[in-house]
Amino acid sequence: MSHTAYYIQQFINALSLGSIYALVTIGLAMVFSILRLINFAHGDLMMIGSYSILMLWNAGVPVWIAIFVGVALCGMAGIIMERVCYRPLRGSAEMTTLLTSFAVVVFLENGATLLFGPNTRPFRILNFTPPTFNISSILISKIDVIAVVLTLIILLVTTLFIKKTTIGIAMRAVADDLTASHLVGIRLDRVIVSAFFIGSVFAGLAGLLWSARAGKLYPLMGFIPVVKAFVAAVIGGFGSIPGAVLGGYVLGFLEVFLVAMLPPDFQGYRDAFVFILLIFVLLVRPQGILGAKAMQRRI
Repeated sequence: MSHTAYYIQQFINALSLGSIYALVTIGLAMVFSILRLINFAHGDLMMIGSYSILMLWNAGVPVWIAIFVGVALCGMAGIIMERVCYRPLRGSAEMTTLLTSFAVVVFLENGATLLFGPNTRPFRILNFTPPTFNISSILISKIDVIAVVLTLIILLVTTLFIKKTTIGIAMRAVADDLTASHLVGIRLDRVIVSAFFIGSVFAGLAGLLWSARAGKLYPLMGFIPVVKAFVAAVIGGFGSIPGAVLGGYVLGFLEVFLVAMLPPDFQGYRDAFVFILLIFVLLVRPQGILGAKAMQRRI
C-alpha cells in the first residue's frame, strides 16, 4: 500500500471512530445541558442496547426489527433510569448526582455480569453480508459507512428537532434557565424525560455500531466509550451538541493518527497522549473549543 493510500485508509478509520464517539457524546451532552448531570451510566445504556439486539436476533427476530426494538428498549431503560435514580435527587448537589451515576454503573454492570456472564460474546449483526469494499487497496467496511451516514443524519435531525419542534424549543429554554422555564409553565418532567429518551436511543445506536465494529460485546463494554465521550465533550464544549460532534471527531482522528504516526514502541501510550490533550484544553480553554457559544445556549 502506498503512503497516500495508507493515510486515506487511516482517514476513513478515524472518520468512522469519530462518528461513534460523536454519537455517544451527543446523548451525554443533551442530558448535561438540561440537568448539569454527567451520566456515566450512559455507557451502560450502550451495553443494554447491544445485548437486547443480540438476544432478539438469537431468538430468530429479523435483524432490522431486532435493532429497532433493541434501540427502543434502550430508550425505555433511559426513562426508567431517570425516573428511579435521578428524579428523586433533582435539586441536590452535583456531587450527589455524580456519585449516583457511578452507583447506577456498578448496579447495571454487575447485573449484566450475573445475567449474561463475564465472558465476551461474538456480535456479528450487520456483518451478515460481505463487510468490506476494496477500492484501490483501500478497505471501507460497511460499519464505517453506516457509522458516518447515521451520525450525519442524526445530527441533522437533532438540529431540526431542537430548533423547530415545541419540545425542542422547550429543551433550549430549560438549558438556558431551568428555574425561569418552570416559572413560565414549561413542563420540566416532560422535557427531561424526552432528553433522557433521545439520548438513550443515541446510546443504543452507538452501542450497536461499537459492538459491530469490535465484533463482540461484554458487560463492561460501555466504560471505555463513555470515558472517551466525556473527554470529547470537554474538548468540544460540555453541554453543546455541535461541540459534542466536533469533540468526537477530534478525538477519533487523534487516536487513529497517533497510532498511524507514532513509533511502535509508543503506540501503546495512545490514551496517555489523549489525556495530555485533555489537560491542555482544560488549561488553555476550559470551556472547550465551542465553549463561548455553549455558555449562551448549550443546545
